[in-house]
Amino acid sequence: MFETILSSSVDNTTISLISAILTLGVSFALGGLISLTYIRTANKGSYSQNFSLTLILVPTVIAIIILLIGSNVARAFSLAGAFSIIRFRSAPGDPKDIAYVLFTMAAGLACGVGFYGYAILFTVVLCFLMIMLSLFNFGAKKSLQKTLKIVIPEDLDYEGAFDDIFEAFTIEYELKKVKTTDLGSLYELVYSVTMDHEKSQKAFLDELRCRNGNLNITLSMTADAQAY
Repeated sequence: MFETILSSSVDNTTISLISAILTLGVSFALGGLISLTYIRTANKGSYSQNFSLTLILVPTVIAIIILLIGSNVARAFSLAGAFSIIRFRSAPGDPKDIAYVLFTMAAGLACGVGFYGYAILFTVVLCFLMIMLSLFNFGAKKSLQKTLKIVIPEDLDYEGAFDDIFEAFTIEYELKKVKTTDLGSLYELVYSVTMDHEKSQKAFLDELRCRNGNLNITLSMTADAQAY
C-alpha cells in the first residue's frame, strides 16, 4: 500500500518511489556541493548563512517541481501562473549570487528530468571552475580609486605643487575641489587618485606630509562621491 501511495502515473509516465528518492538525494547532494563552493569562493566573512542554506534547498525544490509536472503542459502553465503572483521582497544581491541561484536551478532541472549523470558532471565541472577563478583572483582590479584630501598653508601654490609625487605613486590623478578653511588661513584640496598597487601608501603619504608642512592628510579607502 505504501508503494501504491507513493507511486503515480502522470501522462503515462510512472513516478516510482526509487526514482523519487534518487532525485531527492542527488539534487540535495548537488545543492550541498554548490553551497560549499559558494562559501569557499565568497570573500572572507561576506557570505550569508541563509543564502548558503537556500542554495542547498533550491535544486531539490526545482527537481520536485519538474518531477511532478512531467510532460503535462496544463500543469506547467498553472505553475507559471502561481509563481507569477509571488512577490519576492529582497535587496538586490551580488551578481555572483544571482549566478549561483541560476546554477542551482540548472542542477535541479537536470535532476528533475532524470539526467543525473549530466547533472553531476556539470555541477562538478562548474564548481571546479569557480574555485579556480577564485584562487587566481580573476577580474580583480590592479589599481584602486581613492579620495585624497590635503590641507596646505595659504602661501603654498597648490597648482602643480604635488604633481611629481602623484606621478611617482599613482596611475592617474585629478583635482576635484578646492576650499578654504580656518578663516581662509588654510586650503583643503580634494583629489581623485588611482593608486598603483605596487607602490607603498605609507611612502606616498610621507612624501605629501613633507610637502604640505605636516598638516592634515586624509586618504579614503573608497572614492567619496560626497566630497565632490
